[in-house]
Amino acid sequence: MPLRPDAAEKRKHIVRTAYRLFKRDGFHATGIDKIITEAEVAKMTMYRHFPSKDGLIVEVLDWRAQRFKRQLNRLAGDAMTPSEKIAAIFDWHERWFDSPDFHGCLFQHALAEFGEPAHSVFEAATRQKRDLQQRLQDILAQSLPDDHAEHVAVALFMLIEGATVLAHMGHGKAAIVSARSAATKLLGSAGALH
Repeated sequence: MPLRPDAAEKRKHIVRTAYRLFKRDGFHATGIDKIITEAEVAKMTMYRHFPSKDGLIVEVLDWRAQRFKRQLNRLAGDAMTPSEKIAAIFDWHERWFDSPDFHGCLFQHALAEFGEPAHSVFEAATRQKRDLQQRLQDILAQSLPDDHAEHVAVALFMLIEGATVLAHMGHGKAAIVSARSAATKLLGSAGALH
């Protein structure tokens, strides 16, 4: 049964507040009481929407993953070539690394804090990473055979993930420049630069 509009808005507010706190302070370091205080909601309201912290974390990760997809979808026009679409993904990361709101990758943090592959938080983080890799592969499949597109997508994915770690270490500009250069060489050697 769908939530009433006011309840749905309250739920979104909790998710956005938790997102801000999780990305700044980490998942384990952010207690439910801190989220309740920051969101200015009653304890009963929190537990009505999110009976468990893990459920809230999964919802935050899914919300952030959907937001990321929408952002990338807006960047990739139908008339763009595969290499232009890949470049747009690197452009997005460059802007993100340079933003004052950058605190590293929430999904990488989730994988580090919840290391058990069967854990729901680990699964949510992995789902987002698989989606990004699949997006890269789908773009490359427009100009490469499927098996080759998969191989190149994995390499591009590793470049993006590695650049994100380096950016979190304070080397965002150098990381994205190096990743972009390696991606251009990789795409050129793969024959995907049309």
